[in-house]
This record gives sequence, C-alpha cells and structure tokens, in this order.
Amino acid sequence: MDSDATLLRRSRRDPDAFVEVCRRHSASLADWLGARLRDDTLAQEVLAETLSEAWFARSRYRDPGDGDARPWLFGIARNLVRRVYRERAIERRARLRLGLPVPDADDAAEILDRLDAEQHVFVLDELPDDQREALELRVYGDLDYAEIGDRLNLTPEGARTRVFRALGALRTQIGRSET
Repeated sequence: MDSDATLLRRSRRDPDAFVEVCRRHSASLADWLGARLRDDTLAQEVLAETLSEAWFARSRYRDPGDGDARPWLFGIARNLVRRVYRERAIERRARLRLGLPVPDADDAAEILDRLDAEQHVFVLDELPDDQREALELRVYGDLDYAEIGDRLNLTPEGARTRVFRALGALRTQIGRSET
C-alpha cells in the first residue's frame, strides 16, 4: 500500500490518488470536526473545505518521514476551526454592540469571549493539549463532564479538573492582557 506522501506526489498527475488520501482520513477528520463544532452540517462543510484546501496545497506537502498526511490534514482543519471560532466571537461582540439577543454563555464561554478573536486562538494554543481539548469540548462542544470523560478516557472528575485548570490558565492570561 502506498504512503500518503506517495499518493500526494502522484496526485499532481492522477487526481484519484488524492481521493485515496481523502478516503483514508475523512472519517477521523469528520469525527474530530464534529466534536469541536457540535454542528454536523457545519462539520461537513469544514471537512469539505479542509479537503479542498488540501487539494490546492498538495504540492506544498512535506513528508515528515513517515509518509502520513494525517497531521497535515488535521493542521488544515484546525486552522479552519479557528476561523469558525473567530467568526463566532466577532458575531457575538457585534450582536452585543447592536443590542441583539446573544445565546446564553456559561462562565467558561464568557471568559473566552472577553479575549479578542486573535488573542483567544493564541491563548488556547498555549494551553497543554489535554487541557485545551477538554475546554473545547466543554465550551464549544457544550458537553457535560461525563461526556468529556468518555471522549477523553477520563473520569468525570478528571474531565472537570482539566477544564478547571484550563480556565485558570485563561483567567491568568486575561488578567495579564487587561493590565
């Protein structure tokens, strides 16, 4: 079986090779996007956009040595999810300024909304992966701690601890940015 890197090189002259790379990774990308966006329609749209961007960027793919395109594809998807978060934050602030109804936000979402969109993404990137993922599932995925624990193979208490630590780190960062 050819590696993803081989297929991506071949796809420059044989588009079906790119289709094979998509088949290999679409299900895991769709699951990941669904967990982060909690909107199946939006997740499918972002998946399609991810694969489209990958198609146009395939000549820039650099094989890290193992021939696996999964990290590259997930990087593209992560950037698109960031764009969605940024757009949501911008929309929320605009609705507040215009006096339009804004969906209810819990404490964590309010903390995140106090950051401007670019800073928000940067600060989230600074969190340890396990904390960021737990926080994203709680805030953006609107999952309870038992559901987060199931997804991350933790107890509900472990999930709550990760979210709590992430929120503490964000509060610290917000405090620094407001001084």
